[in-house]
Amino acid sequence: MADAMKDYVSIWSTCTIAFLLRLCLIVYGEWQDKNMVVKYTDIDYHVFTDAARHVVEGNSPYLRLTYRYTPLLATLLTPNITLHMCFGKVLFALFDVLVGYMLYKILHLRGCCEKRAVFASLLWLFNPLSFTVSTRGNAESILAFLVLASIYFVLNKNTSMAAFFFALSVHFKIYPIIYGFPFVLLVGDDIYDCKKSSEGTSDNVKKSLGFVSQAMAFVFHPQRFKFAMIAAVIFLGLTGVLYQRYGFEFLEHTYLYHVTRRDVKHNFSVYFYMMYLVEGTYWSPVLGLASFIPQLVLVVAFGILYYRDIPFCCFVQTFAFVTFNKVCTSQYFLWYLCLLPLILDSVNISLQKTVSLTLAWFAGQAMWLIPAYYLEYKGMNNFFYVWAGSVVFFVVNILILNQLVRHYKKKTLSKKEE
Repeated sequence: MADAMKDYVSIWSTCTIAFLLRLCLIVYGEWQDKNMVVKYTDIDYHVFTDAARHVVEGNSPYLRLTYRYTPLLATLLTPNITLHMCFGKVLFALFDVLVGYMLYKILHLRGCCEKRAVFASLLWLFNPLSFTVSTRGNAESILAFLVLASIYFVLNKNTSMAAFFFALSVHFKIYPIIYGFPFVLLVGDDIYDCKKSSEGTSDNVKKSLGFVSQAMAFVFHPQRFKFAMIAAVIFLGLTGVLYQRYGFEFLEHTYLYHVTRRDVKHNFSVYFYMMYLVEGTYWSPVLGLASFIPQLVLVVAFGILYYRDIPFCCFVQTFAFVTFNKVCTSQYFLWYLCLLPLILDSVNISLQKTVSLTLAWFAGQAMWLIPAYYLEYKGMNNFFYVWAGSVVFFVVNILILNQLVRHYKKKTLSKKEE
């Protein structure tokens, strides 16, 4: 009992300190916004707040021209108008800390010892990128929490809750739909469970059933069907209600914009310069569609290969998705960084190589940021050099992905997971 209380206090105190740190940064950000030319608050936060103001007034959040998110986010942030401007930042900071706590819970579920579970949560809770992004007013922490909650309940074999959080995550931002395939594979994987094989039931079923029957059994497995139906009902239900309220502009700005988006402004994507050169030509939509092919192939392949180790599967899927995406900004890195602490026990890689790959990742960003700075702030026409930086960063990410896959060690289920 004493040990359990000690463990509880350990993660509780860690999360408390992390939250207080974020509150201090929010207060500092208010001071910087009032006293310095360079503002601390993210421009997106002002977009969220303007959209929330429209909701409070009984109007559509999409009256704010650059609001490209679900109306639920604007509704969540209405206290920015009715209570205090910093409400949203505090909310994002709270979800940021909850992400660290979910990492701790998932690792405990997988049989990780207390010290390693707390250490893994520290990698997120005190990561400068994560606490800076949330306290500047970016909503990525909400999405990260929803994704991790989905993973937690999938591993905990709570199909209903897993489907609920998965549907919410896809509603908030489309990309988590890539996890649907491995989730569906895993929740029904007990039909070929080794325990059943040892009793002779699973092997006999596989021998007696034909291909069509096995395919039907796979598709209509009770847990798979349950997961798919609950997720579909929640997602389509939310979509229907919000479409009824806001019309086609809801679909356009929440979903369609992000699918068809072709950003010709400089970003980390290796495609941006090609998009820039072919903008307004026949090849522009062709290149946009072609860029989905490597993403689709890698996401499906990783889903099939690694679904039994769902944290590693989701990490490599997300890493590949972001690396090959036609638009990539620094906030996209959080999509896979929130999963990184979960794969520490899944990759057998030396400390020296880990440090080398980490330094290469930062160096790759620096090689893009330097020419991008001169383009953005000095007005230099150096698009080619910015693109060269994107290519270098792309190659570095491919190298990292290759090393992760090569050094992957199969995760055996803990007793808790079984």
